[in-house]
Amino acid sequence: MKKKTYDMITREAVLGYGASFEEVYEDTPFRDTNWVLMRYKINKKAFLWTYEYEGCMRINVKVEPEWRDFWRQAYESVIPAYHQNKEHWNTVILDGTVPDKDIKRMIRESYELISDSPTKRIYEAVKKIPKGRVATYGQIAKLAGNEKMSRAVGNALHNNPDPSGIPCYRVVNAKGELSGAFAFGGADVQKKRLEADGIMVVDDRVDLEKYGI
Repeated sequence: MKKKTYDMITREAVLGYGASFEEVYEDTPFRDTNWVLMRYKINKKAFLWTYEYEGCMRINVKVEPEWRDFWRQAYESVIPAYHQNKEHWNTVILDGTVPDKDIKRMIRESYELISDSPTKRIYEAVKKIPKGRVATYGQIAKLAGNEKMSRAVGNALHNNPDPSGIPCYRVVNAKGELSGAFAFGGADVQKKRLEADGIMVVDDRVDLEKYGI
């Protein structure tokens, strides 16, 4: 039986698709430039590995355990991952026998597994605070799925990778008090940003009744 050939058979094609996701970047971490990875910026974890082996391009993708064997049984070209944990990763041999839609699905699911983290959920919650409003650490923790991780919220915002896109200055403590100067690169920085949003700050405190979400 003649094998079907699809477009997702080159490194350029799969990396191009991998680059279409949010907050990702390409990386070549090894001395062997045969290995080119796509990583998620927030936690720097790789979700797509590309390399040539035995004369054919291959990719490694992370997979849920319940889907791992499904893909391996569906296609002969999907096998236990080369050089990675075989319980959580599959290798896809790009020999033209696996439909583009399934390769893209596997890459997308790998990205979703890598990027779905408490830190990501915290950042997504902070992005939803509208201009002219503030939220408490506890509120952000609850929006991120775990009301007990207020401390994690503080740590995540202290390491904010995108200050212009993730308005962490709109987060205050349960009393409406601002964070210390260390959190925003200098004294009064948070205050000035909140005031630029139209929020009144008195004695380093915001009126939560008036400005809280």
